Amino acid sequence: FVGTVLNFIFNEGTISPVEIAKMAQNSESVYFGKPCGLLDQSASALGGFTAIDFKDPEKPVVENIKFDLEKHNHVLCVVDTGGNHANLTQDYADITVECRNISNHFNAGFLRDVDQDEFFENIAVLKEKYGDRAVLRAIHFFAEDQRADDEKNALINSDFEAFLKLINESGNSSYKYLQNTYSNSNVHEQGLCLGLALTERFLKGRGACRVHGGGFAGTIQCFIPDELIGDYKIMIEKVFGEGSCHILKIRPVGGYEIKL
Repeated sequence: FVGTVLNFIFNEGTISPVEIAKMAQNSESVYFGKPCGLLDQSASALGGFTAIDFKDPEKPVVENIKFDLEKHNHVLCVVDTGGNHANLTQDYADITVECRNISNHFNAGFLRDVDQDEFFENIAVLKEKYGDRAVLRAIHFFAEDQRADDEKNALINSDFEAFLKLINESGNSSYKYLQNTYSNSNVHEQGLCLGLALTERFLKGRGACRVHGGGFAGTIQCFIPDELIGDYKIMIEKVFGEGSCHILKIRPVGGYEIKL
């Protein structure tokens, strides 16, 4: 928002959404000290359904996808489970550190540059040297990297059922392998896990849900059938409080100047 405002006030809107996203990422990472990537900022700046390849963070490859969620009779919502992000910086950082330990073992800067077959052939060595969790997180990455591409193709082909299946698979992998649904430093607070458990019980195999964002605390993301959203909102807000379920609309643009 701030980047868009300054862009139109001082630069006549000439700075691209991707550049604004990179500035926002730099502010969050350098000024506020949170070791974050470029995904959330890009999603906000670009808007719509967007596939992004971050192989070169300086020049991410962006692909806009035309997809109308409303035509598929589902609602996207996020549920605020009330967790506190205040002491989670190390949890976020550990994911990057552990994955980079694995990639560096193969003389690569990132896991995407590691040969998967070679990785799985060396599991015994890797777990001994870097620990089981680092190995599990790398396993999540390899599958998730392919899943993101499959999700993009499902939307392009309007195969919404395949998309929902992939979202559920992604959330399951995050829970088991990436392990970002609660912090090991505060095991008594597991609002994300509770929210997911209640949502899965409610949906009974329909729709989809998964941890949203970086995880450890905060929100879950849900795709709820239109006819169930009213009852779902009542159910989930009994647990997490009135107003905790936010129904979202995905607009086709990101930051934008509104002229009166």
